[in-house]
Amino acid sequence: MSQGYQIINQSAIHYLTFQVVDWVDVFSRQIYRDIVLDSFRYSQKEKGLWLYSYVIMSNHIHLIAASKDGKLSDLIRDIKKFTAAKILKAIETEPESRREWMLKRFEFAARSKSNMTSSQFWTHENHAVEIFSDKFFFQKADYIHQNPVRAGIVAKAEDYLYSSASNFWDKGGLIDIEYYGTRIIDTNRNITF
Repeated sequence: MSQGYQIINQSAIHYLTFQVVDWVDVFSRQIYRDIVLDSFRYSQKEKGLWLYSYVIMSNHIHLIAASKDGKLSDLIRDIKKFTAAKILKAIETEPESRREWMLKRFEFAARSKSNMTSSQFWTHENHAVEIFSDKFFFQKADYIHQNPVRAGIVAKAEDYLYSSASNFWDKGGLIDIEYYGTRIIDTNRNITF
């Protein structure tokens, strides 16, 4: 594995990306997005997840997070393991027009890995980058929040429901986040520190 994206400092805040294998658009359905949010909420309450920023796109998730207990890799592993199992179960049991195709993609991805059993939902990479300054934090948070705007889903980042952008704009959100530093929102809708 490349040294470039490993989590060396387990106590530091990191920018992370979780990607569904083969870029399968699983999160186009609310039921699967809600599983991720439930896992985040549980991890915040029970496992010491500090979630600073996030967005759930159709086939990947970006977040800025840290572990209260200094065990970020373990926390990420648990979140990915839990969400993968729950989402795969929901694909099998809930109404899903793409069921057969998606399950075949996840089974095929697992076949190429000797440590996988029957299905692989997430890629193994987390693209972890340590947050090393306030400026870098807000650059990554802005990148995260602008994902749905760049994808043409919404005109304003804070209007995308499955993102922490509305939290940054003090409009609440689907999930609580940790606040980082002092935010100043200018009239051009930019968030700076």
